[in-house]
Amino acid sequence: MRKLSSLIIAGGVSLTVAGCQPSQSPTAQGSVGSKKANVAASSYQGPTFEDDLNAAKVQLEAQMKLPITVPVPKDPGGGYTHEKHKQYATLIYNAGQIYKLTGEKQYADYAGKLMLAYAKVYPSWALHPAKKEQSPGRMFWQNLNESMWLLNAAQSYAAIKDTLTQEQRDLIETDLLRNMSDFLSDGSPETFNKVHNHGTWATAAVGLTGYAIGDDEYVQQALLGLDKSGDAGFLKQMDKLFSPDGYYNEGPYYQRFALMPFVIFAQEVQKNNPELKIFEKRDGILRKAIYTTIQQNYGGLFFPINDAIKEKGIKTRELVHGVAIAYDLTGDKGLLSIGKAQGRFMLTPESRKLSQDIVAGKGEPFNYRTMRLGDGEDGTEGALDIIRASEDPDDLVIVAKNTSQGLGHGHFDKMGILVYDAGYEILRDYAAARFLNVEAKYGGHYLPENNKFAKQTIAHNALVVDETSHFGGSTVLGNQHSPELGTFYVSDGLKITSAEISTAYDDVRMVRNVAMIDDPAFTRPVIIDVMTGHADTPHQYDLPFYYNGHIVDTNLDIEADTLIRKPLGTANGYQYLWKVGEADAGETSQITWLLDRSFYSVTTAVPENTKVLFAEIGANDPDFNLRNEPAFILRATTTNGARFVSVIEPHGDYNPTVEYTIGSHSQVADVKHFAGDSADYVRIETKTGAIVGLGIAKSMTEDQAHSVSVDGQDMVWTGPYKVFHSNGEP
Repeated sequence: MRKLSSLIIAGGVSLTVAGCQPSQSPTAQGSVGSKKANVAASSYQGPTFEDDLNAAKVQLEAQMKLPITVPVPKDPGGGYTHEKHKQYATLIYNAGQIYKLTGEKQYADYAGKLMLAYAKVYPSWALHPAKKEQSPGRMFWQNLNESMWLLNAAQSYAAIKDTLTQEQRDLIETDLLRNMSDFLSDGSPETFNKVHNHGTWATAAVGLTGYAIGDDEYVQQALLGLDKSGDAGFLKQMDKLFSPDGYYNEGPYYQRFALMPFVIFAQEVQKNNPELKIFEKRDGILRKAIYTTIQQNYGGLFFPINDAIKEKGIKTRELVHGVAIAYDLTGDKGLLSIGKAQGRFMLTPESRKLSQDIVAGKGEPFNYRTMRLGDGEDGTEGALDIIRASEDPDDLVIVAKNTSQGLGHGHFDKMGILVYDAGYEILRDYAAARFLNVEAKYGGHYLPENNKFAKQTIAHNALVVDETSHFGGSTVLGNQHSPELGTFYVSDGLKITSAEISTAYDDVRMVRNVAMIDDPAFTRPVIIDVMTGHADTPHQYDLPFYYNGHIVDTNLDIEADTLIRKPLGTANGYQYLWKVGEADAGETSQITWLLDRSFYSVTTAVPENTKVLFAEIGANDPDFNLRNEPAFILRATTTNGARFVSVIEPHGDYNPTVEYTIGSHSQVADVKHFAGDSADYVRIETKTGAIVGLGIAKSMTEDQAHSVSVDGQDMVWTGPYKVFHSNGEP
């Protein structure tokens, strides 16, 4: 099998993407960030730390007038008792932090009263009656929530313990903090010793408790695992869960979730055990992780790959903590623009400093950039590739998911893509099928449709063979394999990523090249997507495009299912898709849709006898658990593999307010693919007769020459890729 080298090239020079501090950060694009994100020196009118501090005081003072009622655990996520215990955890944390910041003893007294109330009842609680099947808690249905509660309480106790009597301390430490810590450590070894985000929360909570009560045994167990061998614990999690670039194995949604215990506990480790140099470990991996979390957002929301709730973004509490801590560590003024966009502050000295510098106008745009984030402990298990069109973070963006499986929260979408533009998802990912903490929706759990549809390959913009998901839908098998990466190339007119995998299916090797090209023939950059399935046996190939918007134009003669709809299939996610129409593609399929004020076209050169299926999510869904999102699917049945060559083109301007429409039709007249011995060539012809070409080599060697015959003309270049611009310029 052909091997792809894992090179990263910027103008022909090797580029490292792992650094995160200003002096270390890669600059494939230069300084990138929207002018809108800058922090004006004298005109800032947004929320400040003091606003949040005063709001927390008002909330606490209102609660302090009410009786403390600690309910017996009963409800799963989203239920009354679940939410009440979460509320008290927040009140305990806020009261302790406000006392630490202001010295006003009434807040310390209230935090103490709350912890004493819990100390009186917690020892009597058995496992939660609505316990989850894995790692149940006592206060909550899973011990993950218990760890989160303890992480808050331990920080508050450390702040207020000097205001308590010895009797009060003994009661809180023995019956609450130690009792809970013992349950989360020795009582739950399967979680505590696990290299997983649940393990991170558990070790951080127990470690913070150890520092708060002065028990080094808890601290050492937290850092090194229950047997203190170092084969488990917080330090091992730092080694295993992040790639050298700071990418978290489960994806950005769980990266932001795991970030909080990592950075909060690391702060205490730095303070109490500075000899460990925790923030320098693995070349500053925790600093990198904070920066990488920020990089994985568009429009303030995280890229929704794997099990992700799409509404989660940079305003989450975990990243608000992370940005303040990173700013304290680095002084990077680009973080101030992120802090401003977050618009909220934690009750910490670091967050106060961040707010003060935002108000003082010291901010600069954050350095969003085109980058490859390696996956896996050694960075050798694929990568998440992010391609940005310009320094404006709301401009066109491609996300190529060439990562590893992502453990149990991973989806079966090897080499799938997402596209963003003008603040929207253009080609979108379903993400998780879950209503978080909505008790009426399966108790807030991941819905059954998460495994049956959202994780399946057909739910993504990824190639499906024979209506079967990658790795047969086996997480165990998926975790054993990741794509082989080709060159990630960045230059003025071309940004391109390449990857392949031969293990997702037994006898099909999949290769995907995704490029963003700037050329005078187009008013904006266009995307060239070459998705190939190599095989010597008959197969059906489906390539879905989940588009966001309303179809306005197509070159297809569509036979729509206007009266009766049937599911597209019976298994592997197909059973959840209504078939709403079908068309023969001919040699080229072109579909245009409108989203807000912009038009988007996908023009695809397809294999012979390809059909285009139009689909909508929602079949076999009697409980209305799934969103009704549309897609079109390119389907080819061949005996010798299939190649889909698509041009994804943003264009035009639609303004219903003043009633004008400009450029609503695609400028692409034709797309063709030409194969050579050592390379492929994609030719795009526009309606004005301009020709744009992209050469893609099969070898990633920088100095190897390639030639492809295109209608009698030899297109020659050296290296992995070459754009042949419409104006003849190199």
